[in-house]
Amino acid sequence: MNDTTAPITVTHEGAATPVETRETRPATVREYIESLLITVVLALFGTTFIVQAFKIPSPSMEPTLLVGDHLLVNKFIFGGGDHWYERVLPYRDVRRGDIIVFKFPYHVHEHYVKRVIGVPGDRVKIVDQQVYVNGKRLVEPYIVRDRTAPYDPFGDNFPPRSAEFLQSNMQQEWADQILQSVQNGEIVVPPGKYFAMGDNRDHSWDSRYWGFVDREAIMGRPVVIYWSVQDARDDETDKNPEGWLVSFTDTVLHLPSRTRWSRMLHQVH
Repeated sequence: MNDTTAPITVTHEGAATPVETRETRPATVREYIESLLITVVLALFGTTFIVQAFKIPSPSMEPTLLVGDHLLVNKFIFGGGDHWYERVLPYRDVRRGDIIVFKFPYHVHEHYVKRVIGVPGDRVKIVDQQVYVNGKRLVEPYIVRDRTAPYDPFGDNFPPRSAEFLQSNMQQEWADQILQSVQNGEIVVPPGKYFAMGDNRDHSWDSRYWGFVDREAIMGRPVVIYWSVQDARDDETDKNPEGWLVSFTDTVLHLPSRTRWSRMLHQVH
């Protein structure tokens, strides 16, 4: 005889009452797909609007940022687009002194990181390696100078007075129009543009050589170094698959010794 009696429990009054039983079933393929899609959407939302990872590829921002520093970039900080939600969300304008990650004006898919020196309307000039903004000398405790670097008459005394002072290592588009932005020996930053330079001043290819940063090209501001590794790979080696695999394997095998532990979770200023 089959036992069809439902499970019971005893209440504090002593009366027996049935207990609800729930049937468990495995998740369907549709539910797995829905969960995956939600995860992907949230990840895309986060990397599109809030934060994005970025790796420092060059020494132009040393000593503030080193080659091999892996950063988290805050994309949810700068306003200026005159959108309605900027009035209620904690956006702010790009400020002089901010470190920014931006899309390079001329090469597709290439990103740079520099420090903002001039904002729209600023007048910028460099005299004997000293930066002046709106007639006042800019205090720059973050920069480093290389005493072995050769004298650069263009970068150390900027902007150029005439076309004869232009340099061969300038972006051609910038060389064609730089003098249009020069007034009374100073370069004037146009509306919606920014003048940016690297902290490693003698080894930085920056706004002096390729022009202004467009506001729409600014992705965000680095906030923290989540990982830093002394990368022994050579950019030329990485251009072929075999060389990349060898150098990548070498980095993985020596990862603990090459990790700069003291820079982990270091805030970027």
